Amino acid sequence: MESSSTISLNTLKKKDDAIKYSGKKIRIAAVGGSQTAINMTLFVLVAATVYGFLTFDYKSMDFLRAVSLTLGNIKTMFIEARLSHITLVEAFKELSITLGLSILTTIIAAAIALILGLLSARNLSNPKIGNVIKAVVAFIRAVPTVLWILIFAVSAGLGSVAAIIGLSFHAIGYLVKAYSETFEEIDYGVIEALKASGASWWQIVFQAVIPSSASYLMAWTFMRFEINFMVAVAMGAAAGAGGIGFDLFMAGGFYFDVREVGFITYMILGVALVLEVISTNIKNKLLY
Repeated sequence: MESSSTISLNTLKKKDDAIKYSGKKIRIAAVGGSQTAINMTLFVLVAATVYGFLTFDYKSMDFLRAVSLTLGNIKTMFIEARLSHITLVEAFKELSITLGLSILTTIIAAAIALILGLLSARNLSNPKIGNVIKAVVAFIRAVPTVLWILIFAVSAGLGSVAAIIGLSFHAIGYLVKAYSETFEEIDYGVIEALKASGASWWQIVFQAVIPSSASYLMAWTFMRFEINFMVAVAMGAAAGAGGIGFDLFMAGGFYFDVREVGFITYMILGVALVLEVISTNIKNKLLY
């Protein structure tokens, strides 16, 4: 007599064969007009792009020659990359400044966002307070990071102060949303049980809420750190914060040295890849 596991396997195989050889096809159709709207939008965008290329005033420019020159510059930039106006030590020093800027802004934003995230979570605070905080951070997120940095550059002057405030300001809005949604995923029954046992709000937060969501908080924080690094590179020259972004701007906009631009780009890409590997490992260890 066959065992129950063997019978179960045989049953699954028979069902699989029945599906495979039944001759019927499974058709998946989109429900409603959302797919039609998406298709129409894509069609309009493609048509507008093609029309723009065909009607653009090239002013007697030889398009094929322009493409050839562009490809030649790209080849020079990335194959013949080298530093000319700064040394390798100086380049790594400026890269460390950019990294330090992104680390500092991430720490500041995470500390403030943790408090605001707890106050805006529906299961932890007053709904009116939470709605006010969410409305404010939604406005902060709606304004791009670059614009916040430029606003503070005008008010506080060019320099690292404006870059730190601007980066931190937008990062707070980003992390408050991420943290509050993470806290709201916690089972409300656990919170009610702790309240019934006489636990205070602080005890609930530090003994139940934060320990159970620490892995997700770390993942969100590191993701924002990656974003801050990229923005810090872009804003190195615009906000006068210095760093590798300023050297990239000088190489491309002042010296017109495409080889140096290529080398600095390689350095930035290298750091971005390292951060991605670290982020993936953190997510795999903490979330799975």
